[in-house]
Amino acid sequence: MVRLLMLLLCLLGIGPSASFAQEKPLLRWGADKTGGIPYLFDNPANPRQLIGFEVDLADYLAKELGRKAEYVQGDWSKLPELLAKGNAIDVVMNGYEFSWTTEEQYPSTIPYFIYTLRLVAHPDDDSIQSWDDLRAKPGRPKKRVGVLTGSLAHRYLEREFKDDVEILANDDVANVYDLVSRKQQLDATVQDSPSAVYFLNHDYRGKLKLVGDAREPNFYVILTRSQDRELREALNAALRKGLQDGTLERIYKKYGLWTPEQLQLTEAHKANWPPERTEIRVIDWGLIWEKLLSAAWTTVKLTFLAMPLAILMGLMIAIGRLYGPWLLRVVLSVYVEVIRGTPLLLQLYVLFYLLPRVVSLDYPPFVFAVIGLAINYSAYEAEVYRAGLLSIPRGQMEAALAMGLTQRQALGLVIVPQAVRVVIPPVTNDFIALFKDTSVCSVILVTELTREYNVLYNGNRDLVIELAALTAMLYLFMSYPLSLLARQLEHQHPQARV
Repeated sequence: MVRLLMLLLCLLGIGPSASFAQEKPLLRWGADKTGGIPYLFDNPANPRQLIGFEVDLADYLAKELGRKAEYVQGDWSKLPELLAKGNAIDVVMNGYEFSWTTEEQYPSTIPYFIYTLRLVAHPDDDSIQSWDDLRAKPGRPKKRVGVLTGSLAHRYLEREFKDDVEILANDDVANVYDLVSRKQQLDATVQDSPSAVYFLNHDYRGKLKLVGDAREPNFYVILTRSQDRELREALNAALRKGLQDGTLERIYKKYGLWTPEQLQLTEAHKANWPPERTEIRVIDWGLIWEKLLSAAWTTVKLTFLAMPLAILMGLMIAIGRLYGPWLLRVVLSVYVEVIRGTPLLLQLYVLFYLLPRVVSLDYPPFVFAVIGLAINYSAYEAEVYRAGLLSIPRGQMEAALAMGLTQRQALGLVIVPQAVRVVIPPVTNDFIALFKDTSVCSVILVTELTREYNVLYNGNRDLVIELAALTAMLYLFMSYPLSLLARQLEHQHPQARV
């Protein structure tokens, strides 16, 4: 009877045997949709549909392998680590260039695209007509050039134009193009050719221009795990077939990316892969230390400029909420709740990317970072100081007023000094926390310690432990003195332990 029931279920297509037989194994490919045009992006005509030349390529490869392609979102710089976990994705395919540093840990397939670096500027900017115009000129400020964090463009500028330009890294390519098109914060950007060509032909047609020649040709490859040799060989066979029968050409032409240079893939597909290593890698620890220390100094400056502003603003807000007129109390209460109820990342985004669209502001990203951090922490400091003010017995104010002091004098001479001593521990904790929160400022082109660690790690993935240890040590050296200072202040003012 049981066998008969199972047979009927299978015939009806609802039994387990039927479902397993019909389902294809997945080819899970990791990519980052953030600023992913033209690699992968939401179809403007149908936002539920994911399109892009790598989406089409993934579908083709999966079909050739008898699988079903499944896109998995991940942070671009962390995709190889996602691959290493073994249970999240099968391959990484998202504009990853071939490099020996990555190849040693994540063997690649044969290349599927040949790209170059392109310089992009505003069409009205006559000061940038070639790559040489990026060179520093006496009496003129350095050109501000945006790049994708950890990309080949980032490393190329650091190698060739380190002392000539101000390199500003960001994880969202679309934001970089937007800043250049509005001539705010950035004078130019260096991007991979697929991105540059597509954006200039679509979203920013007439708003941006290509400058100079194409440089640093390289390959896009698919990253795999070292033990997945069979999968790697199957992907290689599919890529060779796609190039020979014109499938790759049709996919790239669909997005306006096919160029005669892609025919050179034929030679790469015939040769042994990966190519023979011709240079020996030398780790420049002096340069690594220099970059980490410079980024740490940026973190220190951000913290020590933003926190005093936050403390001052927080104290004023706390006093206004407790002793101000009712309308001011309402406004300040709304301010505190809005700031505390929204992420710092969103606040920085509004300040840096949205506000300049309404008001003409062209301050350096560092200034926006200080303002954003100060505003965010002012809301938290306001609550800390409000609690400190409320902890002072009400009789203190009454006694001060009875002695003939005005309310302002009583606050300044009696109440606030006591409240300040009470809140030393929580304020110190916030000060230390701010060191870590400065890492969010990378979203607005500020390279602080965490961002520099990520940049160095992208180019030295085999040094993850060493780089992480150095970065953690620098954070400890920056924050620990504040802890010692707080303890000393507590001993000097015992009531501060309340």
